[in-house]
Amino acid sequence: MDRQRSNHFPHHRTKRRRLTPRSGGGSVLNRALAAAAHAGCALAVAGMLFAMTACKPAAEAPSEPSTLTVFAAASLTDVFQSIGEVYQQNHPGTEVVFNFGASSALRTQLGEGASADIAAFASEKDMQLLGEDGLADPEMTQVFAENELVVVVFPDSADKVTSLEDLAVPGVKVLIAAEGVPAGDYARQVLENLTAELGAGYRDGVLTNVVSEEDNVRQVLAKVQLGEADAGWVYRSDAHAAPELPVIEIPASANVRARYPIAVLLNAPHPDAGEEFLELVRSAEGQRLIEAGGFLPVAP
Repeated sequence: MDRQRSNHFPHHRTKRRRLTPRSGGGSVLNRALAAAAHAGCALAVAGMLFAMTACKPAAEAPSEPSTLTVFAAASLTDVFQSIGEVYQQNHPGTEVVFNFGASSALRTQLGEGASADIAAFASEKDMQLLGEDGLADPEMTQVFAENELVVVVFPDSADKVTSLEDLAVPGVKVLIAAEGVPAGDYARQVLENLTAELGAGYRDGVLTNVVSEEDNVRQVLAKVQLGEADAGWVYRSDAHAAPELPVIEIPASANVRARYPIAVLLNAPHPDAGEEFLELVRSAEGQRLIEAGGFLPVAP
């Protein structure tokens, strides 16, 4: 009998080829390409780092502040604005911002947290109190000007107010700065001194004629200019700013000498710029402007 042929064919195993590089020229080329790729990446990274370093701007010198803030007594309004213009010309891009008012009011504002670079007062007492509040260094405070009091008269009242004695005549309207304001305190001190020369009751007679006590000396000047009173107690520098008003002089024996201190504040945002402003005020140029404004200059 014929043998039955099997329907099963023998299984032939297929060899799987591993995808490994052959040893030979191809593998050398691949390694060269890989090395070149790594080298290229390294060079690219190095180039990027160099470019970043080269493009980084060099450190710049500190720029001028955009603003310099000055708190100054109201009587300094005109002269400090002139000094501020000079400072701005010397420091392009910096604006000097002023806050003018009674020295006592400015001190209160600073004590409550107002920010400023410079304080210039009409009273050494207020600067001393500012130092006690830890806002100014008494050792670094400098006096830069002096002033004294006069009486200005509304032109239409010039016939009835011609002397200091007339200020005590009933019916005469007088203006004075409030107590606590340097100009007001100085005026009351002068009245005490004049009482010794003009007789008992002079001080009380003048104060009885006071129709308004102003927050600062410039308000006294403005109201006399408007005719709201017959006369007012102001600084000589204020009278200088209003040449149309007649002036009654006060004897040197009874007058006071107001001394103006200036200081860079200890918490000043721009202390270096503040020092430069202070130096300008104390310079020969600053003192010329101060004298031109009716103040008594202090030698630099």
